[in-house]
Amino acid sequence: MGDKNKSVIFLDIDGVLNSKFWDSGHQVEISSGKYVDDEAVRLFATLVKETGAAVILHSGWRFWFDGEMKPTRPEAKYFVDMMAREGIGIAGVTPDLTTEEIRKTKKFSLVKAEEILKWLQENKDCTNWLVLDDLDLHNSEIEAHQVRTDPEVGITKEDVDRAKLILLK
Repeated sequence: MGDKNKSVIFLDIDGVLNSKFWDSGHQVEISSGKYVDDEAVRLFATLVKETGAAVILHSGWRFWFDGEMKPTRPEAKYFVDMMAREGIGIAGVTPDLTTEEIRKTKKFSLVKAEEILKWLQENKDCTNWLVLDDLDLHNSEIEAHQVRTDPEVGITKEDVDRAKLILLK
């Protein structure tokens, strides 16, 4: 695959690489910092490998990394290790446009679309992009590129198939 087609996946983690269903049966793992579902990561990895897309974190988890994308919390380290086992790295993060009020109320969906659009503005070589998130991001441009996962179950094979259609068009 040549460089002319630079694809990016904006990845949210909660509700995508873990789920309410997974959480309920994995309290021991969660308490030890293993807060992603291995199966979901493997499924996500197939999407990355088949599309050649770079992964940009737009999850609140991005605050668990330092400026050099090194994990600062056990949850983030476990996630990075899981991704590495699948041969996938994280290429970067979206800019932080949150306010103290947004962080307090956890209404990140209010700025996520803006953060993604700002990243795209700053990275004009990106030709195809996809947003994987369980939230409604309140933006029609984003919506056309989003596969919205069900937070009850996380990413599914159907989500991956829809994502490929968006990225490979």
